[in-house]
Amino acid sequence: MAHRILVSHESPISILEESVAYNDYDYALVHLFDKYPAYYDFFKKSVSRGRDVLLDNSIFELGKAFDGDKYAAYIKELKPNYYIVPDVLEDGYNTVKSFAEFTAKYTDLPGLKIGAVQGKTYDELVDVYKYMSEYADYIAISFDFSYYLVTGRGKTKLERFATGRQNFINDLIQDGIWNWNKPHHLLGCSLAKEFSFYPNNNVYNIRSIDTSNPVVAGLQGLKYNGEFGLQDKPSVKLADLIDTQVSQDQLLEIAYNVSKFKQIINR
Repeated sequence: MAHRILVSHESPISILEESVAYNDYDYALVHLFDKYPAYYDFFKKSVSRGRDVLLDNSIFELGKAFDGDKYAAYIKELKPNYYIVPDVLEDGYNTVKSFAEFTAKYTDLPGLKIGAVQGKTYDELVDVYKYMSEYADYIAISFDFSYYLVTGRGKTKLERFATGRQNFINDLIQDGIWNWNKPHHLLGCSLAKEFSFYPNNNVYNIRSIDTSNPVVAGLQGLKYNGEFGLQDKPSVKLADLIDTQVSQDQLLEIAYNVSKFKQIINR
């Protein structure tokens, strides 16, 4: 039997309570806390209910990591189980510097430290991976490195992102660099079909995934093609739909897509 990958699909505030039924843990974007008190309150409640909460520094949404001091204050207040240490998009050496400085400055934060791998070349990504392998509690790998566009296969950018991450992880394993003793998190997705690769190839320490893909698709009336998912990807980010009032029809579409996503990851 394949190992069980935990999954969280970021969802609008109006269905956060419903999302508890389809999410294995709750994934929070810190930049939304200030603007949407109801959003923050949901995650505070999740912690008190004993659900796992992973806090993201919102780099994908903001283009740069959320302010370090404010982020640390929210970590102390929320007490998430895991938090992604501030990183720098596609800049490995500044990501290492950011990780070292943040963890040295805030030594008493609750939760496990997730180190995000960043870089533009295989060598740079490997150097950062090795650093995070040593100093982080948990290693995160993003879905959209420009590196994947060179190494991935497929006619579209989305296909190259999907196969590019598969190839990168496979290369780390083949080169003896992959740390089998640390949990790994896959940040986001281009095409959902990517994820069947990991359980099928027994990459057993990919512990978790976050992707709003099935939710955003459902909000836009797009239905997964069975376990194949979508060929395309909605261009809008879930964070921009956070205050959407979800209709019953949309909720049914989301539920269908989420069930197909679970099949993709052999659930």
